[in-house]
Amino acid sequence: MSGDSVITVLGLGEAGGAFARDLVAAGARVRGYDPAVAAPDGVAPAASEAEAVAGAALVLSVNSAHDAVDAFRNGAAGVADGAIWADLNTGPPSLKRELDGLATARGVRFADVAIMAPVPGRGLRTPLLACGDAAEDVAGLLGPLGAEVAVLPGEAGSAAGRKLLRSVFFKGLAASVVEALEAARAAGCEEWLRADIVDELVRAGESTVDRLVEGTHKHAVRRAHEMRAAADMLDELDVPNVMAAASRDLLDRLAAEKSEK
Repeated sequence: MSGDSVITVLGLGEAGGAFARDLVAAGARVRGYDPAVAAPDGVAPAASEAEAVAGAALVLSVNSAHDAVDAFRNGAAGVADGAIWADLNTGPPSLKRELDGLATARGVRFADVAIMAPVPGRGLRTPLLACGDAAEDVAGLLGPLGAEVAVLPGEAGSAAGRKLLRSVFFKGLAASVVEALEAARAAGCEEWLRADIVDELVRAGESTVDRLVEGTHKHAVRRAHEMRAAADMLDELDVPNVMAAASRDLLDRLAAEKSEK
């Protein structure tokens, strides 16, 4: 990317603001727009999406999945020939395919970019996964500025899908830990359970996933009863048991499927 090229960041919240600051620090010319957040030092502010994207080589849309389509529609008219619109918002693959279709109809090159780790503390060095027609170019533009962009073959939506599949595990695990510790606090043994969880996570190895999956299927009936008792106990402790109840329901389904075979 030439020294005169502009990178536009739409959305200057936690993630977008961090990316914008790091891009400036890496020597890039950065323009930004956010109706609610002031542009960081070194970022040229714009009054609208259309003004922000005018003449930019690369547009990073980091606002929200809810606003992603409107941001594109508001800014598309100002996108220069050959410019790339990269959507970094966390949304379903269908949203990325919709954006890709809108971009194609306007002659704009598009990339679906998934942010694969928390941004605070990492900024532009947060691992990114990109796919779509312009994915290689996004990696080529951001890589020299310090970004870590892995390119995934396939149409727009593939990167978003992988991020969300990963979220099912990581966010589900986090939610289970939070619920379990809340219940343990109510039962008067939070420190014991916290230490037990840490020990289990530290001892996890390559065989852990196979052990969890195989054991869950093999012992679904017994474990469904166990999680029903766990959910009942949380009711007695007056602790919401969303995760315990969901585990019970999943195990009930697996047990039913097993009995039908």
